[in-house]
Amino acid sequence: MRSEPRSRVLVTGGSGFIGRRLCAALLAAGHEVTVLDKQPFPGTGVTLVQGDMREEPVRDQAVLPGTAAIFHLAAITSVVGSIDDPVGTYENNVAATAALLELCRTRDVPSFLLASTNAVIGDVGGEVITERHAMRPLTPYGATKAAGEMMLSAYAGVYGMTTCALRFSNVYGPGMLAKDSFIPRLMRAARDGHGVQVRGDGSMIRDVVHVDDVVAGLLTAWRAGCSGPVILGCGHSVTVNDMVEAARSVTGCPIPVEHVPVGPGEMPAVIVDISLARSIGYAPQHDLKSGIGTVWPDFAPQEAGQ
Repeated sequence: MRSEPRSRVLVTGGSGFIGRRLCAALLAAGHEVTVLDKQPFPGTGVTLVQGDMREEPVRDQAVLPGTAAIFHLAAITSVVGSIDDPVGTYENNVAATAALLELCRTRDVPSFLLASTNAVIGDVGGEVITERHAMRPLTPYGATKAAGEMMLSAYAGVYGMTTCALRFSNVYGPGMLAKDSFIPRLMRAARDGHGVQVRGDGSMIRDVVHVDDVVAGLLTAWRAGCSGPVILGCGHSVTVNDMVEAARSVTGCPIPVEHVPVGPGEMPAVIVDISLARSIGYAPQHDLKSGIGTVWPDFAPQEAGQ
């Protein structure tokens, strides 16, 4: 049952992995949802504007009168892809974000929430990352997200908009069949009976957060009227080797490991402090093993006759 006023919201990237889950939660809460995405929306209940957000007519169609908030998830998210194409990454992650913010200003959209990343901070060794760290990104991807955050800060400061950059750690969960991040690679390895490549010795530390926890964090930040950066993570970092062991435990498969060199722009550790998010009501529900348990059914071989 809906327990809050109905609002009109726009979700860019709403057909994607996180976007689909966010749209489902917004619809369940009774909101009117518009999706802007290059891809069709795999469901019903939303108004779809299908097209490239870099194009002015597409943006113009998507930001409807009376829109209360924009959840801006659409972006180039591949670190390697950003290294190969920094200009295209800039156009998608900075120029398009700036254009959407300007539409918010001219159409009186009061709230703008950006999907950002802890990669804006860069390499701090084994330090715990907080919102107070200076931004020193190592890759074009991180740099474009940092630039987007600076634009949000400017529009909040000058025009009084409520702008919040949610810095996600590594997000995983159901709906990752098309993704190529490490946890779906583990799932495919278990399903197909082959191994995975692990960069370095597997001791790299990461905070991995379940998609449903991220969605809950996005909604919490919007409802709380947060401005500025807020870190959304699990709050408990694990090693790459821990991920392999959890996948073996959940799937019952051996998943052999091949160690390969660490690539450019890789941080040895990502350890985040989520106390600010907790202070507004964020409460992640999944640990690593329970979370991977929600991913495996998408990949697990089906029994004959099912």
